[in-house]
Amino acid sequence: MREVTCDGPHKMKKASRAPAAGRAGASTGPPSHAGIVHFVSSTQNAQSTDPDAAAPATPAADSAFLRACRREPVPHTPVWFMRQAGRSLPEYRKAREGIPMLDSCFMPELVAEITMQPVRRYGVDAAVFFSDIVTPLKAIGLDLEIKPGVGPVIAEPVRAAADLDRLRAPEPDELAPIAAAVRLLTAELGATPLIGFGGAPFTLASYLIEGGPSKGFEHTKAMMYGDPQLFTALLDRVADITSTFLLTQIDAGASAIQLFDSWVGSVAPVDYRQYVQPASAKVFAAVADRGVPRIHFGVGTGELLRDLGEAGADVVGVDWRVPLHEAERRVGPGKALQGNLDPATLFAPPAALDAAVQRVLDDAARLPGHVFNLGHGVPPNADPGQLARVVDYVHENTVRS
Repeated sequence: MREVTCDGPHKMKKASRAPAAGRAGASTGPPSHAGIVHFVSSTQNAQSTDPDAAAPATPAADSAFLRACRREPVPHTPVWFMRQAGRSLPEYRKAREGIPMLDSCFMPELVAEITMQPVRRYGVDAAVFFSDIVTPLKAIGLDLEIKPGVGPVIAEPVRAAADLDRLRAPEPDELAPIAAAVRLLTAELGATPLIGFGGAPFTLASYLIEGGPSKGFEHTKAMMYGDPQLFTALLDRVADITSTFLLTQIDAGASAIQLFDSWVGSVAPVDYRQYVQPASAKVFAAVADRGVPRIHFGVGTGELLRDLGEAGADVVGVDWRVPLHEAERRVGPGKALQGNLDPATLFAPPAALDAAVQRVLDDAARLPGHVFNLGHGVPPNADPGQLARVVDYVHENTVRS
């Protein structure tokens, strides 16, 4: 196991979690920050595992979250939030002050601290690994940065076959800080599961092609329709990158993974099945033998819900636009569902927020497996008190006898 020594200001504090039932830059390559984390060995890699073995039983194996993912009986409905570790928390803003987003993703102690913050504050049923979907692209040396108020920006977009030569799966040493952070977290979390995550091939490819965020995805779709061979080759390369990123997290101790396909709602179902689904299926197949639940989520994907599940997910995330009972019909049997409170309700008065949460719970009452979440990520200006209220309400009103 790679030895890590930490002598910087971002020490991970010991968690004091509430019980589950409620509370009474532009440079290329990953950054190096002296004084934060030093990797003592340059030859030892992340914790070794048998790649053909399923994930061993962990203290989190019987948690409400993992039981819901497996569609087993739960003591209460589990709840966590996409982007629960992030800009809505004052402690997050303080911890990351002066540190660029992508730099922070390669600092194990800081990643662990930020990941733990919402677990301590809210008593959520799962932690989600703090990182960014473009982190593995940075790890392999692509020239990109996350610009505040804009998002990931790629210096040299992928527009031709020759550009594929810049894309490869990360080496173990390049993801060693990721594995180190996961090990720190699983040791700290105990019976609380850690969700690893990665970007789905379509969404990452769209950033690579467009050079940054896009509303119309003109360059992406022009390649998809005009040069489908190049487009599918690009998605296949990205699938390998994401698979390696997810396997690193699982093998270091993550109990589940979520594949985020933020922009795939822009694709018609027929195009999704032809051009996109094979690459997402490749990612899910790559981690299948690890035995951890696989969650698939995209925004605006009401017409793609069955296809998302058929790509290989065990749990399908649903945004706020489709009621859960209808999502169950569209997804089909054999899948748990996750969601799907409208994030905008966090800005409503408390009584209205409670009513919105109850509507989601009522809609999910007959589901064989349900993980409560928002229908998208936590807005950066959300009141943490409202999120705490949601957690408490879900826990207190779903206790099974």
